[in-house]
Amino acid sequence: MEEETRVRRKRRKRKKKSIWKKILISLVVALLLIVGAGAIVAWKVYSDVQSSTEEMYTETNHEQKREKPVVVDQGDDPFSILLMGIDTGDMGRNYQGRSDTMMLMTVNPNSNETTIVSIPRDTYTEIVGRGTMDKINHAYAFGGTEMALNTVQNLFDIPVDYFVSVNMEGLQQIIDAMGGVDITPNLTFDQGGYSFVEGQPVHMDGNMALEYSRMRKSDPNGDYGRQERQRSVVEATVRKMASVESVLNYQGVLNSLSANMQTNMSFDDMVDAFTKYNSATRSITQEQLSGSGRKQNGVYYEFIPDEEVQ
Repeated sequence: MEEETRVRRKRRKRKKKSIWKKILISLVVALLLIVGAGAIVAWKVYSDVQSSTEEMYTETNHEQKREKPVVVDQGDDPFSILLMGIDTGDMGRNYQGRSDTMMLMTVNPNSNETTIVSIPRDTYTEIVGRGTMDKINHAYAFGGTEMALNTVQNLFDIPVDYFVSVNMEGLQQIIDAMGGVDITPNLTFDQGGYSFVEGQPVHMDGNMALEYSRMRKSDPNGDYGRQERQRSVVEATVRKMASVESVLNYQGVLNSLSANMQTNMSFDDMVDAFTKYNSATRSITQEQLSGSGRKQNGVYYEFIPDEEVQ
């Protein structure tokens, strides 16, 4: 009788151990599956981003103002990027287009800051490669990205290492792919069938954001006011691009970017810029290149004083 009881007790212990062993194995297997699935998803995202940036990549042969090309993988060299919004694709346009939005962004790891300078589209300057004086946004119309880069380099007398360009219709598609952006208007006005109220936050889809950034004639600050609104749309777009919502819908965002954006930054350059210059991008200073506007030979130009350029 006692022997039978001992046998039953041993069986119960073995059964309990067997149950806990199965539970432990199941937990380990589940954990491995989760980690494995996460690794697969991470690799898929990485691969998709790399593929999309390769589609956006475009080589340039613009004049190099450096003795040696900038090296971003060390995280030591300051570098500059010309950001251009091209009017191709906007309002049915399908020609070469002009760079109606131009911003020069300089990332400096030595001072740990990033500076964004907005350049008025009507800035009167030498168009490098054409030998004429004209509006700076005509450089892109005359000679594309390379002429625009050379002209901006000549204006500021600094090297411009990279460019990023997006057409106006593309900006609309990018914002729509992210589910819209939140912007607080700095001015009350009507544009393109939309009403904007100063200080009243509004969620904008791509078309609404485009209309908000386009208005110029009713702005008391003219093109300067428009450039300020363009910067706010760019900032809102970048913030939304880094949001959880956009990450979950990364494929749609990537598709809109690869279809509408061009850059000479390689995938490796982008990764290095993101990881090695993080401290420099935490502090962003925005500047507005400004001068006075007047007509010359019947054409309106913005004349920027030399000291302002310096």
